Amino acid sequence: MKTIFGITLCFVFCLASCNSVQAENWMRFRGPTGQGISTEKELPVTWSPTENIKWKTGLPGKGWSSPIVFEDHIFITASTEEGVSCQVICINRKDGSIAWQTEVHRQKPGPMRKQNSYATPTPVTDGKHIYSVFYDGTVIAVDFDGNIVWKNSEVKFFSLHGLGASPILANGQVIMPFDGSSREDTQIGWKVPWEKAVILSLDAEDGSVRWKGERGKSRVGHVTPILVDNDSQLISAGGDRVQGFDPNSGKRIWSIYSQGEGVTPSPVFGEGLVYTSSGFEAPTLRAIRLGGKGDVTESHIAWEQKSGVAALASLLYIKPYLYSISRDNILHCLDASSGDIVWRERLTGTYSASPVYADGRIYFLSAEGETLVLRPGAKYDEIARNDLGDTCYASMAVSQGNFYIRSAQSLFCIGK
Repeated sequence: MKTIFGITLCFVFCLASCNSVQAENWMRFRGPTGQGISTEKELPVTWSPTENIKWKTGLPGKGWSSPIVFEDHIFITASTEEGVSCQVICINRKDGSIAWQTEVHRQKPGPMRKQNSYATPTPVTDGKHIYSVFYDGTVIAVDFDGNIVWKNSEVKFFSLHGLGASPILANGQVIMPFDGSSREDTQIGWKVPWEKAVILSLDAEDGSVRWKGERGKSRVGHVTPILVDNDSQLISAGGDRVQGFDPNSGKRIWSIYSQGEGVTPSPVFGEGLVYTSSGFEAPTLRAIRLGGKGDVTESHIAWEQKSGVAALASLLYIKPYLYSISRDNILHCLDASSGDIVWRERLTGTYSASPVYADGRIYFLSAEGETLVLRPGAKYDEIARNDLGDTCYASMAVSQGNFYIRSAQSLFCIGK
């Protein structure tokens, strides 16, 4: 009897262990690595407003921050009162009920790009606190009950286009880039470098300033940084710069000039190369080799490509290919080692949300609410098109066997 009980207990333990390994938290913009890659399995391929929808929850306020997931908690941000009231919202992952909604800040709304919002930066969590950033540059930490832990307004941010980058965590720090467009009193922005562009590091426990990484004069950018090379480098792009920083000190290691403006796509990393997009003014995809110091514009660019340059949605790297959606909504697949275009396909709709790779498939969410599902590879291989029928600018999250998609009005949990 003891043997049978022991075998049963072992089986239950192993089953629980397998489930815990499979379940993945999505704690920041674009998931665990910041590159849109999920290890989740058994995810749905098709859905509609009536198929594979586990729950749908109406959302208060407005905002285009993407959902993040930690265990049974989903967090988003929003604004009400025409952008004045800044909210952090916690949603129960199991049933979609709103656990709490806290006003964490009140700000003065200003000019903003039509597709942006006063609550666009995606929050990030370490499982203890949720860190959020709003339009005016204020960074706020709250605990899992919605209580404000600290608030920092070190950077008085202004941009004619609003704020689009998101914070990340690194070694007990909250790191946030601020690439603005001059001062509010001058109303100068587009094509004018801002001498106060900065990457701000705050202590995650108390909100004190750890360091400020100086960008140098840089133009408008909305790029969320990533950590690469075993987290030894922070890669951050401004309007006309791509730079590598020491994440512990903020010291700039290398920099390249990347003529552009309004850069939005986040970089990705693979096989020793950083892949970036330069935005709207002089659209160029670049692959940058690591290992350089100082200005490496002439020495460490592995390749450049003028076609198929990502405009809004971030790049996606799935070895050996790089995927990019250009301004005219053409999806390009490139050879990541050379930059050569493998294939291109014109898409219906427009794309702002960044793509996700999960369970062997790529998911592209359009602004019109349709998700295009593809198999990665050397040819265009479409599997499904799934339409939710609502506007979607936020990027999807993948966790606990489900997709979480934020629309203009609702949050959807999509799963089998």
